[in-house]
Amino acid sequence: MIGLAYLAVLAVSAAGIATIDHRWKLAAFRAPAATGLAVTAAVALFLTWDVLGVRSGVFFRGQTEFMTGLLVAPEIPVEEVGFLTFLSYLALVSANGVDRMLESRRAKDRR
Repeated sequence: MIGLAYLAVLAVSAAGIATIDHRWKLAAFRAPAATGLAVTAAVALFLTWDVLGVRSGVFFRGQTEFMTGLLVAPEIPVEEVGFLTFLSYLALVSANGVDRMLESRRAKDRR
């Protein structure tokens, strides 16, 4: 059971970000198709980067008791896909949140 701890923490963290997204409609709750495309493209880019890093000998898998041990490719654990998905979604929600905050401040300054 402890082997799922890292994935569980990622899932709980993603749920927190989804809650923020839902409250302020920043990404998936405003434009689900665009969000899905952006996150998928980012994950694909990062996984390509990971594969190139593994092939060049720069990246390697670190194993702990908190990971499942399942691999999606040589030296790329399933947790990496979860992390990259979380990271991409977090970046999108954060960027849209900052953009909305700045727009709000600009609107207040114009009054």
